[in-house]
Amino acid sequence: MKRNYLSLLLFAFIITHLHAQKKKDLSGTNIDGYKAIWFELNQKYPHGDKYSGALGTYTAKHNPMAIYAEQVNKTFFVYGGTTGKDEKYLLCMAGVFDHNTKMVSRPVVVYDKKGVDDPHDNPSIQMDKDGYIWVFVSGRGTKRMGFKYKSEKPYDISRFKLITEEEMTYPQTVYQKGKGFFHFFTKYTGVRELYFETSPDGENWTDDQKLAGIVEEGAEKAGHYQTTGRFENTIATFFNRHPNGNVDKRTDLYYLQTKDFGQTWTTVDGQKMEIPLEKVAIPPRVVDYQSPGKNVYMKDMNFDEKGNPVCLYITSGGHEPGPDNDPRDWRVTYWNGAAWETSIICQSDHNYDMGSLYISATEWKVIGPTIDGPQKYGTGGEIVFWKSTDKGKTWTMEKQVTRDSPLNHSYMRRPLNAKDPFYYFWADGNPDKLSISQLYFGDSQGNVWQLPYTMKKDWAKPVKVKF
Repeated sequence: MKRNYLSLLLFAFIITHLHAQKKKDLSGTNIDGYKAIWFELNQKYPHGDKYSGALGTYTAKHNPMAIYAEQVNKTFFVYGGTTGKDEKYLLCMAGVFDHNTKMVSRPVVVYDKKGVDDPHDNPSIQMDKDGYIWVFVSGRGTKRMGFKYKSEKPYDISRFKLITEEEMTYPQTVYQKGKGFFHFFTKYTGVRELYFETSPDGENWTDDQKLAGIVEEGAEKAGHYQTTGRFENTIATFFNRHPNGNVDKRTDLYYLQTKDFGQTWTTVDGQKMEIPLEKVAIPPRVVDYQSPGKNVYMKDMNFDEKGNPVCLYITSGGHEPGPDNDPRDWRVTYWNGAAWETSIICQSDHNYDMGSLYISATEWKVIGPTIDGPQKYGTGGEIVFWKSTDKGKTWTMEKQVTRDSPLNHSYMRRPLNAKDPFYYFWADGNPDKLSISQLYFGDSQGNVWQLPYTMKKDWAKPVKVKF
């Protein structure tokens, strides 16, 4: 009897110990390699989940997710990671690529999401004038709060300190020297409404200011998704709207900008607007997509050499995956200095195919998974370079980067101040069933490297791969 009692005590101790281990907070620790989160929304349709698979660099509304620092010749980046193979346990991770040594650091856990598996909580990144690395960890409404973290040393990701805990989703942050941080984010006050805040130093922030909550006549709810950016003193946002808060009906395209750090807001041609925006048919609306029954999926924005804004997005016939909602047109809308122009780049097979927009004085480039991958009608596909030499009017396929891949490639992300070879980065995974998800980066010529899935040392060399 005594032996049985001792056995029960030992069993209870082991179970308690294992449970405690499972709940151990990994924040501030290193992971032995680059393992991206796998996720499915579990909104199933005949042609698969609404979105699923490789979402380590999700969402398009987390921006930027990488930044190149010329001062140290390094690219710092964040992503949604996990603890190991086939696990759905979200860790908000940071890594660094050294352009001198061509090596990557062992990634660090900035924040352990403690059992959350949802990459809506992925982080974004920014850097201040002194080289401190800032990580903005997304929350989800008031159920899961967001966090701001600051590195303890400049140009160093080994240790971070918590600055704030607050309600914020989809963090998008720009930094303007002499002004500080400008943070676009979302609150779930009207399903999804747009807000912003500013800070000279990252420590002291203004009150949250509502930017947009457009409600149709006769409706009760608002909703928006946005993509944002900065050119010199211009800070801008393109956004869609969700009729009566219905995210599956997202439509229309709007543009708004500020040249005085949020004090006043105008249309692209300088017409002053009072915020928050609340009406559907107002001058910031660039394109009416509701009338032709088109959904709008925001991807990226950039500026030409004169500071004229350009938006990259996908339009489709509806939210369900599969051929019934084709065509899924990749589009750019561009302010040419006098009027808005819209053109179609190509088509792909999923609303959540995500690419990035690169603009120079001589050419525009879109990098994205626009060719069907092995998991047709799933998120992602094979990566392609599309090029325009006439400011987006016409497009040609410049290069197919990946082919015959075993898994779909998803969410190509553009680092701020991107420099080869870390010109874009992404993850792969199977949108149809649980799989491992690996991280990659590529250069402007289409060469690809895989970040090490396992690491035995603090620094390792990514492996060049050929698809």
